[in-house]
Amino acid sequence: MGQHQELSLDERIEIQVRRGQGATLAAIGRVLDRAASTISRELRRLRGDAAGYRADAASRHARALRHKPRVIRKLAGMGRWRVLDAQLRQGWSPRQVALRLRRDNPTDAKAHVSHETIYKAIYLVPRGELRRELIGCLRQGRSARKPRTRGEDRRGKIPDMQSIHVRPPEVADRLIPGHWEGDLIKGAGNRSSVGTLVERMTGFVVLAKMTSARAADALEGFAQALETVPKALRKTLTYDQGREMTYHAALTQRTGVAVYFADPHSPWQRGSNENINGLLRQYLPKGTNLAVYSQDELNAIALSLNTRPRERFAGQTPLERYTEIIQLDQAPTGVMQ
Repeated sequence: MGQHQELSLDERIEIQVRRGQGATLAAIGRVLDRAASTISRELRRLRGDAAGYRADAASRHARALRHKPRVIRKLAGMGRWRVLDAQLRQGWSPRQVALRLRRDNPTDAKAHVSHETIYKAIYLVPRGELRRELIGCLRQGRSARKPRTRGEDRRGKIPDMQSIHVRPPEVADRLIPGHWEGDLIKGAGNRSSVGTLVERMTGFVVLAKMTSARAADALEGFAQALETVPKALRKTLTYDQGREMTYHAALTQRTGVAVYFADPHSPWQRGSNENINGLLRQYLPKGTNLAVYSQDELNAIALSLNTRPRERFAGQTPLERYTEIIQLDQAPTGVMQ
């Protein structure tokens, strides 16, 4: 038998003619070098009798099946698409929707979908107002889904980088304060930016006003932001390989913070910061001029994030956790590592 592939129009015409002449499925299969089961499935697909099978209709049906997205069908059952739409409009991420579906239907595997399936379903919605609204509900709000891997990094190398793989092991454990993650979020045309810093143990957020995304301005903005942090809480900073961190050695000299660089295209290595950047887009939308925000306004936005209760802290806020750490450091018997 030949390798499995979709029936061609010529083969479908042959099926139509030979079934009309009363040939058996096995006989048609021998002529086409196809299994009889393949012929049987083709006839069943249109749910017609032998005399009712038409090659042109079968080809149109096959094309429709090829272009009909499976992810939409999977979400269509049991009103899941309606629920998904409502949850996205409430600000839920596709990952949160997927987790909730699994929690609400623990024994029904058919009700479980992955967050990737939800993303695909959103981007497969035909162009129009609904598509724009659904994509607008996503934190990144991109008009197209970015591939999970994007090839070799072609950016210039930053001098004297220290890799995340030589970072002290204590950073990964989140048991010792003073280890930060950093990034820039950019405004319209990449002409304005805001620096973001997140302390890994407490989730405490610091925002830094930037005059641009150039390396010299990033150095000044991050240095000023870190200088507001107590010295005991200035240990390391994990950053991506953006060129704005070219002067990382000068930042270390000025603040005492050792800078380590994540691998290219590996946002999970700075997961706390990536999550905060997503939340910040509710306050600092894409495509806007971020230069209009003063440092006082950025501090107010950071305060809003720092006073949200967190599940991983049993309802405590990042500000409460951060304040406890500072008070422990300042207490006569306190010990900061």
